[in-house]
Amino acid sequence: MELRTYLGILRRRWWIPTALVLLTLAFSLLITRPWQPRPPTYALGMAFSVGIRPAPTVEGYDYDGYYTALASEYLIDDFAEIVKGSEFAAEVSRRLADRQITVAPGVIQGSTQTGKLHRILQVTIVGPDPVQLEAIADAVIATMAEAGHLFMPRLLAERGAVALVNRGQAAPIGPSLRQRLDLPLRLVLALVTGVLLAFLWEYLDDRIRERSHLEALGIPVLGEIPRRGKGTGNR
Repeated sequence: MELRTYLGILRRRWWIPTALVLLTLAFSLLITRPWQPRPPTYALGMAFSVGIRPAPTVEGYDYDGYYTALASEYLIDDFAEIVKGSEFAAEVSRRLADRQITVAPGVIQGSTQTGKLHRILQVTIVGPDPVQLEAIADAVIATMAEAGHLFMPRLLAERGAVALVNRGQAAPIGPSLRQRLDLPLRLVLALVTGVLLAFLWEYLDDRIRERSHLEALGIPVLGEIPRRGKGTGNR
């Protein structure tokens, strides 16, 4: 099938992708309502060092320092998942309740993000209330320092060490890249889907529209009446 054949199909079925794009645009605007001001979102970041203290050496080199450093790297990987878990969120919520601050564990778990950078555990809390974020951050720091061994008792019970490296302040953040690209991606997907539907409709349509359709069936064509507006002398 030649390129002009595809273009001819799109000229006949142009309303399918157009309608789908317009419907997607209307639905997206109705859901997101970008004309309404959105409350600001804040983020507060913290960095922790998690490791195991080397045992005091008696004589010579016993490789304990090497293995404790190696274990610290694994601890950071494990703690990145523990901090995002429900048990850690429940402990943070309990500490907040002791300060007469009520934050559900699910809210804490849903607003906590973790990462690792150069053997440093990074914890970020995101939410609409900067005062609440400060309180949650204090509870997270206390939980890491005072109750970290409860989540990994085999490694942290006796020689474990969790130290706060950096504590940021709650700062407003703009929309994420995903949020900025959400509407354009929806429209592109709607356009591609509409084009595919147009070609599918053309494939299922068995009406004869061009002489090439008859020639493909082996039927000779003696003449062709042009469409209105084409040729000369047509009125």
